[in-house]
Amino acid sequence: MRIFVDLVIINNSQNRIMDEIVKELHTLKLSGMARLWASLGETKRLDKLTLVDGLMLLLQAERDTRTTNRNTRLVKEADFRYSSTLEQLQASSHRGIDPNMLAILGTGSYIEKGESILITGAAGVGKSYLATALGNKACNQGYKVNYFNMQKLLGKLRLARVDGTIIKLITKISRVDLLIIDDFGMKSLEGQQQNDFMEIIEDRHARKATIIASQLPVSKWYDVIGNEVIADAVLDRIVHSSHRFDLKGESLRKK
Repeated sequence: MRIFVDLVIINNSQNRIMDEIVKELHTLKLSGMARLWASLGETKRLDKLTLVDGLMLLLQAERDTRTTNRNTRLVKEADFRYSSTLEQLQASSHRGIDPNMLAILGTGSYIEKGESILITGAAGVGKSYLATALGNKACNQGYKVNYFNMQKLLGKLRLARVDGTIIKLITKISRVDLLIIDDFGMKSLEGQQQNDFMEIIEDRHARKATIIASQLPVSKWYDVIGNEVIADAVLDRIVHSSHRFDLKGESLRKK
């Protein structure tokens, strides 16, 4: 009986120590370590691990947790219009999506090089879906992404100019790792819009990556920008060294 009582006391003492360690890990904001430590204690696996093996497992758990939390935050901040991933995308040449090109872009190398991706095609063929899938992939690789509908972007710029925060907004947009502009060309740019768009493209050129999706073929973008000098400058920076997708096929919205 005495042995049984001693075992209960020892077990209770060990449980208290385990709980204290979990509490301290949470206090130190090491939630990944805390969850794994609690799991190891519940499954009685701690005694089977060496100090080095246990520490490596705890560090990996914390790293994985922080990566997941970071990616979740980046996706939320990107404010994507849709939820799509490259893994869900059915790449096929007959739809204008070269699987080899998509695989290369999926590595994120174009972001490191500050290159552009231009996605064109009729309404509903998957331009926004593809742009968002690339954006999601970038977030999961740790890059900061901003997604804008073109008209909403112009609206934000207009309001920022009114309240005196235009420089701050353009600087923020210019510094983001990947900028996605969707529905480009739905309306022609006018006056100050041309200058603001030019400033963003100029600041990002060869330094930060940009994805632009449009129903209009690239050959029509000159007319959308309007001003001859600005159009020449913008298109020179985003077109000539870009990766292009010209999507084809029946509208996905009809399916």
